[in-house]
Amino acid sequence: MKVNSEFGDVMVEGVSKTFDGETVLAKIDLKVASSEILSLLGPSGCGKTTLLRSIAGLENPEEGKITICDQIVLDNEVSIAPEKRKVGMVFQDAALFPHMTVEQNVAYGLKKSDPKKQRVSELLEIVGLPNFEKRRPETLSGGQKQRIALARALAPRPSVLLLDEPFSNLDSALRIEVRAEVNRLISELGVTTIFVTHDQDEAFLLGDRVAVMNNGKILQVDSPSIIYEKPSNNWIASFVGAVNLITCKASGHKAETPIGFLKLDQHYEGDVELVLRPENLMLTNGDDAEIEIIEYYGHDSLVTVKLNDGTKLKVRTAPATAHLKGDRVGLEHKDVEVSAFGKTS
Repeated sequence: MKVNSEFGDVMVEGVSKTFDGETVLAKIDLKVASSEILSLLGPSGCGKTTLLRSIAGLENPEEGKITICDQIVLDNEVSIAPEKRKVGMVFQDAALFPHMTVEQNVAYGLKKSDPKKQRVSELLEIVGLPNFEKRRPETLSGGQKQRIALARALAPRPSVLLLDEPFSNLDSALRIEVRAEVNRLISELGVTTIFVTHDQDEAFLLGDRVAVMNNGKILQVDSPSIIYEKPSNNWIASFVGAVNLITCKASGHKAETPIGFLKLDQHYEGDVELVLRPENLMLTNGDDAEIEIIEYYGHDSLVTVKLNDGTKLKVRTAPATAHLKGDRVGLEHKDVEVSAFGKTS
C-alpha cells in the first residue's frame, strides 16, 4: 500500500555546520533518489544526526544547499520551516506526547481538513496496531511506541522519511523484530528514507545504499556489498566488520603474505595494506599458527591465531570448531581476490 504518490529525492550540497567553533559537518554532499532507502552509518559524534536534523530543518547549517523534491529548502537566501519541508521524522526515543492518546499522537500533524479518524485507522492498520486509538503512550511497549511514532511521521503523507536511530533504545530481541517490521513497511510504502545508525548490521539490512560518515565527512557511498568488500579506506574496512589488515609487498595482481601469495583485485606495486576478511580464511591441518582465542557466537565462531612470524589473524569458522586454544593449525585463504590500499599500477 502506498501512502503517497509524490515521493522525491533529497540533494545536499556543500553543507557545513559548526557548534562552539567545532566543525560537525564539513561541506557534505549527498544525493538520495526518490523511493530509495539510504543508511547513514557512522560512530557516535560523527555528525550523522546533525545532518539528518539539517535536512529536517531542525538545525541551520552556516553554508550549503538542501533540496527536497526539487524544492530548495535551504541555501544562503532560503530557509524553509520544518513543517513545510514535506518530511516526517522518527526520533530515537519515539517522543510521543504523554498527555495524548495514540489517536491524538498520530493525528497531530494532520490538517483540520484531513479525515483524521480514517487516516489514523489506516495508519494503525499499516503499522500492525489496529484498534489502538484510545491507548495512552505509558501503556505501550517500546516496540509499539516506535510503530506509533512511525505512523505519526507518515500521517501527513511526507515525501521523505527521516529515522534517527529508532531502535537503539530497544532490547536486542525486540530490536530485531521491530527492525524487520519497519524494513518491510518502508519497502512496501516506497517512501524515500534516510536512516541514521551506528550499527553496521542495521545499515546493511535496511539500506539500498550506505553512506559512511566520520569526523563530519562522508567517506563513501555505495551498496552494502561494495562498502564491505571494497571499502575506500582502512578506517571503513575496520568499522564495517571484523577485518585483518596486513602490510606486505605487491607486484601486479599478487601480493606476498605470511600465508603465501594472494590474488589482488587490481594491479598494485610496492607496499600495500591488504583487507583480509575472517570468513575468507580457513583453518587446516598444519603448523603455521597457534590458536590464541576462540569466540563462540552461536551462528559461527571467530578464532584468533598467531602465525610463526608473530602476525595475528582472525578466522571465521563454523560454530562447532574442532580446535582448542593452544592447538597448532595451518592457515589458507580462499580462492577470492583481495582488496588493498596502496599504489595501483
